[in-house]
Amino acid sequence: MKSLLFGTLLGLVVGMAAGAWAQSSDIRMSTTTSTDNSGLLKVLLPKYEAKCGCRVQVIPVGTGKALKLAENGDVDVTLVHARPAEDAFVAAGHGVNRRDVMYNDFVIVGPGDDPAGIRGMKDVVEAMRKIKQAGVRFVSRGDDSGTHKMELSYWKLVGVEPGGPAYLSAGQGMGEVLTMSASLRAYTLTDRATYAAYRSRTGLEILVEGDPRLYNPYGIIAVNPKKYPGVNYRGAMTLIDWITSAEGQKLIADFKVDGVQLFFPSAGK
Repeated sequence: MKSLLFGTLLGLVVGMAAGAWAQSSDIRMSTTTSTDNSGLLKVLLPKYEAKCGCRVQVIPVGTGKALKLAENGDVDVTLVHARPAEDAFVAAGHGVNRRDVMYNDFVIVGPGDDPAGIRGMKDVVEAMRKIKQAGVRFVSRGDDSGTHKMELSYWKLVGVEPGGPAYLSAGQGMGEVLTMSASLRAYTLTDRATYAAYRSRTGLEILVEGDPRLYNPYGIIAVNPKKYPGVNYRGAMTLIDWITSAEGQKLIADFKVDGVQLFFPSAGK
């Protein structure tokens, strides 16, 4: 009886230890809504989790919020798209080992009848100027995301402050903003990947693309373990190494929606 009881207790202890180890090896990642809404993470992460025997807990928010979560030590790693903000994050000592992962581009989308007359334009700043002058609706992310930061940089180049009755600040993710833009017959700035995922359900059309200023790079950064010793730095670096490896980069290149490649690998370039 004592032997049986000891064996049972030993099994419970071992099981609890194994469970604790598995939990501690989980990785918390903040990331942009575009990587989540597009479906890319649903392709990438199961492959990685099968290799590491761990789970990646994803928190999809705008880039500003994603970096703030990392700054506060609430995640182990962050995957975002706002290079100036990323560089400032690392310079401030919040993150280490930033690496390029991939890129795509932004586009301006809107209703098919295009009341602002911007269809086919290659100059994003002039297109934004025409939208403003036409007084037509424009829906902004309004959430300090990478997309919102880029939108504000274009308005600055236009030389106007965004606002007025036709300008709507949603404070929402890209998918929600695309849905809102469709219902209001409005324009918006979006990353191409999320647009592709929502195109069939919104009916919005790409009206402006191809300006080099629409370039949209993504980077991945580990939270600084010297600032937050409790973060899973080892797990973060293992994920970073994998997503920038030949295998991870090929999965990114192979990811398509309706036969269209949405992200282009850039690690090591």
